[in-house]
Amino acid sequence: MQIFKFGGASVKDAKGVKNLVSVLQQVGVENTLIVVSAMGKTTNALETVVHNYFHKPTELQSSLQEVKKYHNEILLELFEQEQHPVFQKVTLLFNELSEFFDRNKSPDYNYVYDQSICYGELVSTTIVSEYLITIGLANTWLDVRNCIKTDNYYRKANVNWEDTQTNITKQVKPDVLNITQGFLGSDANNFTTTLGREGSDYTAAIFAYCLNAESVTIWKDVAGVLNADPRYFEHAQLLNRISYSEAIELAFYGASVIHPKTLQPLQRKEIPLKVKSFLNPKEQGTTVCKGVDIEPKVPCFIVKKNQVLISLSSLDFSYIVEDNISAIFNLLHTYKMKVDVIQNSAISFSVCVDNLYDNLDKLLQDLKANFKVTCHKNVSLYTVRHYNDAAIKALEEGKTLLLKQLTQDTVQMVTN
Repeated sequence: MQIFKFGGASVKDAKGVKNLVSVLQQVGVENTLIVVSAMGKTTNALETVVHNYFHKPTELQSSLQEVKKYHNEILLELFEQEQHPVFQKVTLLFNELSEFFDRNKSPDYNYVYDQSICYGELVSTTIVSEYLITIGLANTWLDVRNCIKTDNYYRKANVNWEDTQTNITKQVKPDVLNITQGFLGSDANNFTTTLGREGSDYTAAIFAYCLNAESVTIWKDVAGVLNADPRYFEHAQLLNRISYSEAIELAFYGASVIHPKTLQPLQRKEIPLKVKSFLNPKEQGTTVCKGVDIEPKVPCFIVKKNQVLISLSSLDFSYIVEDNISAIFNLLHTYKMKVDVIQNSAISFSVCVDNLYDNLDKLLQDLKANFKVTCHKNVSLYTVRHYNDAAIKALEEGKTLLLKQLTQDTVQMVTN
């Protein structure tokens, strides 16, 4: 089988859905499973809905109405008759979401987030599936929550591979066009879970692994994997080929094109990952596979914004040794901080983290009990793989450097 993943940008409007059809018609749909994300910025819009549910209840309905309106406009453009069954199907999904808010008693933000955010993908795949049927492309719509089973670590769930393998083998019919949702799963109690932001790529890899797929193709609005994000860096270049290990390095450091977990299951079975443009589907794009590290061999630039740099020193000028470092990492784990860089000397320890779960204040309070703490918020972390002197000089120019770390292949810098 071949696995295709279409992200939110590819289905952000009716024109995008029609273009998805064009891509399928050009590359073929035989033995294919399609993973589709929420449309456009729907996930962001639903995050606002969840925020309003907890913090601005008077604005809950208006924010939810905006999401409904956005999808209704796409429906009206794709389907000529409002009597088409898709309108009722989408309405029922949004009614389910409203009913969840009415009956929910859980104060757990992460649980509520996952039960709510999933409707972006459920609605988008329903619309795409129904539209494909209207233009003559028969397909099977799958609820991915019945396929991918996880633990209950909401917003960043871990896959139960044994159950997932069993479910996918039973439910996916390889001889038909299958459509399912990215990003989602369900726990042992059948509550919805999510695999982390940008987790749709990972979903595609999970299906590929379980189905022994021929390849995975991620359809993007760029030509393939670039050596830098063109939003932040000039003169970005297309990378033709990348090895699994190099791509995993890039993903670990925050390259936004490939989700960090996506490559691991593909590497285990040596399934090639292709990143191609949905605007020019016949172009070569980038292939991630076994072999050469990177082609062409150029510096690769990655930036992560809105990071937090925490610098610690001992209160009595004693050494920061194993016991101290162990205690620090226990706290980072307790407060679910994603660690991106660490640097330590005899009497100091610095760490750059991603405050995904908004636990920074609690963490700092605990750290101050045993350390002198300095905290820089909203810093940027720059990483350059295969750096050279010119690349470092260009990055440092005009910035306040808070931390710098070099290894043989990688330089990382934290700046204000």
